[in-house]
Amino acid sequence: AVHEGQVVSAQELRVLLEPLFTQNSRNLVLFLQDRLSIDDFTYFSESYGNKNPFQNQVNKPIHLLQEILQSSPSSLVLPAVDCKATKYLLSVLQESGDWKLTNVTHLNVSQLEVNTSNPNLLVVQLQPLASDLREISTLEAIAENDKIIGRVTMDLQERGIHFSVIYTAVRPSRISRRTDAVAELRRQLMAAEEEDSLSYPPLNVTTGNDTCILFYASNFSLKANSSVLIDLTNATFLSPNVDTSASECSDSNTTLSLKYTKPVNGIGSLEIRFLMTNKFYEVSARKWSTLDSVEIVQDGEMFAKFNVSSISSPAEYSFHCQLVGTSNLYPARLVPSNNEAKNWDVLISELQIQGFNIINNQFSYASDCTGFFTPGIWMGLVTSIILLWILTYGIHMIMQLTTNSRFDDPKGPALSVPQTE
Repeated sequence: AVHEGQVVSAQELRVLLEPLFTQNSRNLVLFLQDRLSIDDFTYFSESYGNKNPFQNQVNKPIHLLQEILQSSPSSLVLPAVDCKATKYLLSVLQESGDWKLTNVTHLNVSQLEVNTSNPNLLVVQLQPLASDLREISTLEAIAENDKIIGRVTMDLQERGIHFSVIYTAVRPSRISRRTDAVAELRRQLMAAEEEDSLSYPPLNVTTGNDTCILFYASNFSLKANSSVLIDLTNATFLSPNVDTSASECSDSNTTLSLKYTKPVNGIGSLEIRFLMTNKFYEVSARKWSTLDSVEIVQDGEMFAKFNVSSISSPAEYSFHCQLVGTSNLYPARLVPSNNEAKNWDVLISELQIQGFNIINNQFSYASDCTGFFTPGIWMGLVTSIILLWILTYGIHMIMQLTTNSRFDDPKGPALSVPQTE
């Protein structure tokens, strides 16, 4: 029996997935998205008319779900899966059987070699949804992911491979709050949301037993030549497929090196370097940690370098910024330093990085890139100053008014007041 508001725990999810581990044909395809909720299946399919993002005919489970929702005589309540359960879903699947893990980061799955004699676990990393909260962009992203799901499942069906599919995400896209809740409960919900937002641990680089670099991002994407999208989020954090052995740590200079092998078709290797320094500044009488530049090396030959603006923090703190990239609209911008860098677009959402003074393998207090005086504050200050000036000018003019000291006598000549008076 399903109850309203039920959330499937990690243990309940393991029980539900148990048949996948005991069946004869053990081929499992895990479609992993950055965020997804049950409401997305009804909201996006009903709000935009013919623009149904789940119209792919080979994606039968999603169509079946929509048909059940529409044909149900009463309100149908479906359980949600706990965000912490999906966080460790991949590790649970790997521990539950001797799977052959294959990460699929591109759309061409025809070259995959699937040996049906052994259990196979295919992890298809779907493209992330739009980060600017525009519903139309989110709709297009979901529709594109639906095509990817259909393409993969159709290819496996044509090859006669029996498989099971899990379509899930790292975190929910919609978090509902009751408007009649008390203030204390609302604060607890917000705190729980912030805790779940960090749905996977940060990437750490160690020297011996000590962690010298911590790196986290909710979205880590590149675009080459304005056409080839390279999403490195899953390969960096969820199912780590990145080499950090070339990273270097010292008290004054730190380099975070991220090496990827065949991230997409046409690129054999990709290395991204974050170069940080730790210097003492006499003006502030303290040390500051600064991200000086970001370098991208493609196939060991093409070298792109970006100068970084506005990424610094006290040496004891970490640095956090909501948006970092090559766009002029981002608070922290990567400025191309050579011609090769102009061929790359970089987007890093919810960046948090620390390369010095890490204690207990955790981020220190974060120095945010958002300044104290936001555009809204400046607008309010300027408007207040203008209104205050108008009020002051009006009071000054009223204080200059004087009363007449002479009056006309109707029986006498007209009163003449010299201009000097």
